[in-house]
Amino acid sequence: MKQVYLCISSDIVHEGILNIIKKAQEYGEVIVGVLTDEIVASYKRTPLLSTAARMNMYENLKGVSRVVEQTSLSYREKLLQLKPDYVIHGDDWRTGVQSAVRREVIDTLSEWGGELVEIPYTKGVSATVLEDDLKNYYRSPDARRASLRKLIKLKKPIRIIEASNGLSGLIVENAQVVDDKTGAIRSFDGMWVSSLCDSTFKGKPDIELVDFTSRQRTIEEIMEVTTKPIILDGDTGGKTEHFIHNVKTLERLGVSAIIIEDKTGLKQNSLFGTAVKQTQDDPHNFAAKIAAGKKAQKTRDFMIFARIESLIAGQPMEDALIRADIYLEEGGADGIVIHSKEKDGSEIFEFMKKFREKWHEVPIILIPTSYNQFTEEELSQAGANIIIHANHLTRAAYVAMRDVANKILECHRSKEADEMILPIKEVLTLIPKE
Repeated sequence: MKQVYLCISSDIVHEGILNIIKKAQEYGEVIVGVLTDEIVASYKRTPLLSTAARMNMYENLKGVSRVVEQTSLSYREKLLQLKPDYVIHGDDWRTGVQSAVRREVIDTLSEWGGELVEIPYTKGVSATVLEDDLKNYYRSPDARRASLRKLIKLKKPIRIIEASNGLSGLIVENAQVVDDKTGAIRSFDGMWVSSLCDSTFKGKPDIELVDFTSRQRTIEEIMEVTTKPIILDGDTGGKTEHFIHNVKTLERLGVSAIIIEDKTGLKQNSLFGTAVKQTQDDPHNFAAKIAAGKKAQKTRDFMIFARIESLIAGQPMEDALIRADIYLEEGGADGIVIHSKEKDGSEIFEFMKKFREKWHEVPIILIPTSYNQFTEEELSQAGANIIIHANHLTRAAYVAMRDVANKILECHRSKEADEMILPIKEVLTLIPKE
């Protein structure tokens, strides 16, 4: 009996999938390839069901002979293994992001005379359409809060960028680019709510002047229009008694994690380095603050990451490594943020190498503002799990607004600024009604 192969990523069995499976039966024995959680999470949302659960679900559908794992967006490896007579797919991949994958499938099948059969797309029915109906679920505090911990298990690196209001949150939520060679979609995995950016948009200095209640409102604005996980820049965490209550609030809101840094006194931005006084807390005191926050949690999903400022304060590498041990062992921190203002990145790579000799699985979070010549992949290969682009949208917004303002002043009118800004009709439709 001839073999038919079709690959599925969806954890929602809808009419379109059932139609394709039914059609595939006409050509022979149906083998379903299920994309693994890691692959699905690399280009779209984290699956609601695990790889094993999805394989079991499809295995029990009428007309499916067997189910196999597909561990890449590319079909080639699996096709070479199975050498099916037919590959079945909807005809919606002839153009757009999947066209490169389609071409590879055709070329691979030609090696043994296999054939691609394309089934007309079932209009109005797709996982994407159905997922739109599930957005309320994704926005729920429980689902959003848990999503970052799931992502850490599924992919590396996790790509995070700053969002400071509802509009920038929408930009992060929807931004994506397509790899011309593989057809893979690259997007951001979550959002960083920065104290620097939050303060800047309010016209305030970055000295922990903006209180927690105001920062909470910013988080709520972003959460109202987005679904992706949020990491909060918690500065020093403040007094331990306050930190405990703030952790409870953030957890209840659905925030996935907070990062607090081991400094005391009036906050000075880390990128000033030793040009200003940077005073670190006693590591055991800071560990006790983390431990108090962990004890206050009601769920296992929320995370507290400890940011080590030793390299910023001019301390030796050994101090940073000792502090990491204390924050993990005494404080129960869920991950370590190592920070450096040095542009060559040597301190960061040295820390990760030595840290990984003892701590193999603990997440490392990097904020590569000063050493941004390294790609996310390079930092990941050296040991990083999460990469945060901490303030780039705010910095871009300032430049754009300043230039438009200056252009209007120069020209005594706004006509010349039209090419620098969105048409008003697009602004009116920018924000979704629901």
